[in-house]
Amino acid sequence: MEISREELHESARPAQSADLIYGIDDRPPFKEALFAALQHLLAIFVAIITPPLIIANALKLDLETTGFLVSMALFASGISTFIQCRRFGPLGAGLLCIQGTSFSFIGPIITAGMMGGLPMVFGACIGGAPVEMIISRTFKYMRNIITPLVSGIVVLLIGLSLIKVGVVSCGGGYEAMDNGTFGSVRHIGVAATVLLSVLFFNRCKNKYLRMSSIVLGLCIGYALSFALGMVDLDAASSQSFTNLNIPQPFKYGIEFNVSTIIAIGLVYLITAIEATGDITANSMISGKSIEGKEYLRRVSGGVLADGFNSFLSGIFSSFPNSIFAQNNGIIQLTGVASRYVGYYIAGMLILMGLFPVVGVVFSLMPDAVLGGATLLMFGTVAAAGIRIIAAQEINRKATLVLAVSLSLGLGVELMPDILNAAPDAVKGIFASGITTGGLTAILSNILIHVKEEKKV
Repeated sequence: MEISREELHESARPAQSADLIYGIDDRPPFKEALFAALQHLLAIFVAIITPPLIIANALKLDLETTGFLVSMALFASGISTFIQCRRFGPLGAGLLCIQGTSFSFIGPIITAGMMGGLPMVFGACIGGAPVEMIISRTFKYMRNIITPLVSGIVVLLIGLSLIKVGVVSCGGGYEAMDNGTFGSVRHIGVAATVLLSVLFFNRCKNKYLRMSSIVLGLCIGYALSFALGMVDLDAASSQSFTNLNIPQPFKYGIEFNVSTIIAIGLVYLITAIEATGDITANSMISGKSIEGKEYLRRVSGGVLADGFNSFLSGIFSSFPNSIFAQNNGIIQLTGVASRYVGYYIAGMLILMGLFPVVGVVFSLMPDAVLGGATLLMFGTVAAAGIRIIAAQEINRKATLVLAVSLSLGLGVELMPDILNAAPDAVKGIFASGITTGGLTAILSNILIHVKEEKKV
């Protein structure tokens, strides 16, 4: 998930005029709508399938389970996108908002999975979702607690903690650690090829090459790893490609654990802030007002749908969803802000999720290929957090909040054994650097009071 550059303070700005070909409620002709939808799909496809692949690799799940999780991520994103664009009563933003699997939850989900497997993961995702839904109705009160500084710290911690996950994948993943090939020339070489390919295409002036840079990098890495014999085709021979992946509620069971729900609930809190920024940016780009009752209705409906869609995703064996900020850039590029384009995108995602071949093909992808692409993506997330922090006044209080939050958050990530003696309930909450640093940022921002000296 790429974090929006627009912050909550954007809501104070007047709406900007947008040079649009099709507005929110316009219906583009089929060919133009389909072409715009395909561009959005290129920008989000890899971001949607990456979190389930990373989580499955960390939890050492088999090919069938991994493939199903990837399929359900696509299916859930399609349903979520349709709800956001269509709007049902108070549910949904009514904008061209694309939803996909969120990167922000990867760390806490892996921690929960290590404790109790997939049942505990989906229990925490479902149990924590109401946090975001409640915030959608009380957000004006939360803004004094979850400030841009706090939000920036959490975004930075998300990026920094995920970089470790990306490096593990570059070295060959946890399977390579077990068989002694971790960090081999083949794994590092494939990861480096993907990384350099993504950088090359991303710097191209051609907007289509730039938008599809990650997809092209993965294709090159996949082809190289296949040529090197790193793709296990035998594992796919036992999989059925003819049957459909029918969504099944609670396919892997469900288990509720208070500590994991609290840990993931904090991330839902931050996700609500990100969603607000994304909807504000989308409204501006689409030529809509960013103040007044109509704006508040869009934001409230979008954040409510963000939480509801994540709740629904957990029921259908998928991970929490959030609004993707990168699609706002595509609206600017194409000049198409029509929410009806979102219906095409939703339909494509649902269809891809129903066919198991899509999930299996990406489940066979070697860890090193995925690592080369995600390393850059996670670094981008961390850079977004730095930009948010840098936009604030870094006075004495901000320095102290930043110092204590990063120290505790990164400390837990770098030395997880510090919690060995802690009770399981405490360990479940603070084992993730994101939740530890995030809670520290919220509390220290409230409790630390510094009397600044007046400048003469």
